[in-house]
Amino acid sequence: MLVKTYASALQGVDAITITIEVNVGQGVNFHLVGLPDSAIKESHQRIEAALKNNGYKIPGKKVVINMAPADIRKEGSAYDLGLAIGILAASGQINAEEVGDYLIMGELSLDGSIKKIKGALPVAIQAKKEGFKGMIAPEENADEAAIVEGLNVYGFNNISELIQFFDHDLTRSPHQLKGDKGAIATHAEELDFKDVKGQENIKRALEIAAAGGHNVILIGPPGAGKTMLARRLPSILPSLNLEEALETTKIHSVAGKLEEGNSLIRRRPFRSPHHTVSDVALVGGGGFPQPGEISLAHNGVLFLDELPEFKRSVLEVMRQPMEERRVTISRARFTVDYPASFMLVASMNPCPCGYYNHPEKECMCAPTLVHRYLNKISGPLLDRIDLHVEVTPVDYEQLSDSRTSEPSNSVRERVLLARAIQQDRFEKLGKIYSNALMNSKQLREHCALDQACNTLLKKAMETLGLSARAYDRILKVSRTIADLDESKEIRERHLAEAIQYRSLDREGWAA
Repeated sequence: MLVKTYASALQGVDAITITIEVNVGQGVNFHLVGLPDSAIKESHQRIEAALKNNGYKIPGKKVVINMAPADIRKEGSAYDLGLAIGILAASGQINAEEVGDYLIMGELSLDGSIKKIKGALPVAIQAKKEGFKGMIAPEENADEAAIVEGLNVYGFNNISELIQFFDHDLTRSPHQLKGDKGAIATHAEELDFKDVKGQENIKRALEIAAAGGHNVILIGPPGAGKTMLARRLPSILPSLNLEEALETTKIHSVAGKLEEGNSLIRRRPFRSPHHTVSDVALVGGGGFPQPGEISLAHNGVLFLDELPEFKRSVLEVMRQPMEERRVTISRARFTVDYPASFMLVASMNPCPCGYYNHPEKECMCAPTLVHRYLNKISGPLLDRIDLHVEVTPVDYEQLSDSRTSEPSNSVRERVLLARAIQQDRFEKLGKIYSNALMNSKQLREHCALDQACNTLLKKAMETLGLSARAYDRILKVSRTIADLDESKEIRERHLAEAIQYRSLDREGWAA
């Protein structure tokens, strides 16, 4: 008897439906074909033990299982449940009428319990797209899959419950999502700018970065507050909308990084990998490709502390994703894309000892050491960072001031206003939603300069020796500053402020 069940394979952050064809006929053998990996080939032993421990068995006949399409490699143990139900239905041990109406995913333990899987959300999205009656998943994944509206999701803890569902209990109610899937915007942030003493110029730079989605690097001595300020940036960013939340959750689901009890990511990610991170861990890839840190930071912030300590090869592989807002990983048989639209926030000391250009302490580094230290970060990478901001130490008077600084809520209101202006500006352009994403055509259209501004920018370009890419960055930042000022035109004051955020282009830093 031939029975078909359905499962899904993950490619990038999307799912592809896999048809599991199970045929039970005369003979004694077990064949599993269709490009399965080792984990799927080992499913025979898991399924056999799980069925036996629940009063069922693999039939003592010839069992042939084909996983189609055969040219797509199937990986992992999440197919166990679909294979087991196919075997039971094809051998007449359970009712086979309804098994093809559901997309079935889950890993089996030897006692028949069903374990959590990766990528339940993209699988559920694909199940709805292809018109399945519902999705059957581990109970632990049920909340995650139930986020998809219009799809009935059934969560099970043990294969015996699922067998009973197909045999006697098809009227079982679908899983109900705990909480409100629409409640994305919560900003009860633990880290708030009101707790930061002084550093008003740095807060202003981070406000500009948040308003326009710009990359920023903070340069200053140890203890000046670079990390403290960077970690508060998410508190002034706009909340995720539902589309962004689903897109972000898909990536974390595929990577198996969703926190327990957190079926939908409701806050913008903040990823802070250690400087020993490898190329693959940062951008993604591997033998069985997985999203890297830059994809896990999608729609959020990627914070690289002590930037020069990262291997140069690791930093260089970021250049293309920073421009294209996605990572493409190519293998001999397939290519996968991972989204990577993130804000880069980096920090660094100005020299090995940390006190170059310090107002009080003397730098002990030779000029050649300072030059070598700064050259660990390539020019092309720095050109992709819009704001270079000097962080100076806070003096005692500011630290001992008992007055509270401006809270993040107040800053975020200005950021939201600037973002609303940009949303109206780019409404007809699809995926462009902030000034940082403008291309050359949009720069010419929305960043026109008058004669005075042109003269100022020309002088700055000649004095600082800026590249063409730095020129574009200055225009984008100027546009954001003008938006914060609710000005339709870029004025000299906007341009002058943007120019000052190119610290690492100045001769004083070239050593």
